[in-house]
Amino acid sequence: MSLAKNNASKKRFDGTAYLYIAVVLLLVAVIVVFPIGYTVYISTTNMNLYHWYDFDFIGFSNYIRAFAQTNGEFLRSLGLTLLWTIANMVLIIFVSLVLAVLLNIKGFKGKNIYKTLLMFPWAVPSYVSILLWRIGIFNGEFGLFGDISRFFGGDSFFILQSYWGAFFASLMVNVWLSYPFTMSMMDGALQSIDQSLYEAAKLDGSGFWRTTFAISLPEIAPIVAPSLLMTAFMQFKQFDVVYLLTLQKGAQTGAGLQTIITYVHTTAFESNNYGLSSAISTIIFMLIALLFSRFAYREAKGRGK
Repeated sequence: MSLAKNNASKKRFDGTAYLYIAVVLLLVAVIVVFPIGYTVYISTTNMNLYHWYDFDFIGFSNYIRAFAQTNGEFLRSLGLTLLWTIANMVLIIFVSLVLAVLLNIKGFKGKNIYKTLLMFPWAVPSYVSILLWRIGIFNGEFGLFGDISRFFGGDSFFILQSYWGAFFASLMVNVWLSYPFTMSMMDGALQSIDQSLYEAAKLDGSGFWRTTFAISLPEIAPIVAPSLLMTAFMQFKQFDVVYLLTLQKGAQTGAGLQTIITYVHTTAFESNNYGLSSAISTIIFMLIALLFSRFAYREAKGRGK
C-alpha cells in the first residue's frame, strides 16, 4: 500500500520546477534574445538621427553598404582586428608561458611575492591603468617616452599620433592588462602535472628546455585551451584600450586607428547611423558565433577521442 502511495506521489505534477525554468527563460529572453533580435531588426532599416521614429525597412542594404564602402573602412578595420587578435594572442601566450614556467621552477624563492606583483595589472581597474599609460608613459610632453627621447637629444615623442605607433602602444597596454589571467591558468595547470614525470625525465638526463617542451607544454595544453579560446574572442572584441588611448572625446590623437568594435561605436554614436552600426554588429556576432561553435566542436571532438 505504501509503495503504491509513493508511486502516486512521484507521478504527481509539480509545477514549481517549471515555474523556476519559466523565470530563467524569461530573463534570458529579455537580457539576451530581445537585444540580439532588435539589433538584427534595426540592421534592416535606415534608422539614424534623422529617422529616429519614421525609419523604413531597407532589407540587406546596410550589409551591402558595409562591404561595398568606397573608403573600405569596414574591411580595413576588420583586417586590423584580425591582426590585433593574432598579435595579442602570440604575445600573451608567450609572456604568460614564460612567467608561469619561471614561477614553477623548483626551489624558486619568493615566488608567491612575485606572483602577487605579477597579478597587479589584473587588480587595477582597466580604465585607470589605460589612462596612466596614456599620461605617464605615452604623453610626449610629460610621459616616459618623451623624457627618453629628449634625454638622447631628440624632440618630444608622440607615439600615439601615428597609426602604427598607436597600434603597438595599444598592443603593449593590452598585453600588460591581459597576461595575468592566462598566466594564472598556466600556473595552475603546471602545478597539476604529476611530478613523477619530471623525476623520470631528470633520471633520463633531460634538461630544462627538453622537459618543458616534452612534458610541460603537452600536459597543460588540454587544460588551458578553453581559456585561450575565450581570451582570443575577448581580444577580437576589445574596445577600451584603443578607444581610451586614441579615440576618447577631448583626447583624440589623430592616429586613425580603428578596430571593428571602435568602428561600430564611431558609426553609431558619432555618425549616428544606427542601421549600419547594427548591421556591422550583426556581422561581428555571426563571425564570433561561427568561429566559437567551430572551435568548440573541434575541442569536444578532440576530448571525445
